[in-house]
Amino acid sequence: DGEICKDSAFTSEKWILINESKNWDDALIYCRKHHDNLVSITSSEQQELVKEKAENATTAYVWLGLRYSCALDLWFWVDDQLACYQNWANETDTGHCNLAVAMETGGEHKWFKKDDEEKFNFICSL
Repeated sequence: DGEICKDSAFTSEKWILINESKNWDDALIYCRKHHDNLVSITSSEQQELVKEKAENATTAYVWLGLRYSCALDLWFWVDDQLACYQNWANETDTGHCNLAVAMETGGEHKWFKKDDEEKFNFICSL
């Protein structure tokens, strides 16, 4: 019925920017320990609200809760949301497995595939 990816109402108060630089795994652990999870973005409305948080980061990118599974050859959100909405940057395929997604904190706030050992600020859901 087309409702699989339907969102409930969202406000920017559902997320928090963490101004600490961590790799993707450590960011995920931090969010799950202190808040809820790394942020998932499933609509253009959520993208806009998360973008507002990202603009206050001290790094050029912020981690999102989207990661690549080599075994399954797919991208998945850590909270099991369907990846209905996408905001990928135009970039060449990096061709390796240890990838997660970071949103640029300036410009068009596109999503970039980054090595999960790089260290960025990150956004947690509350």
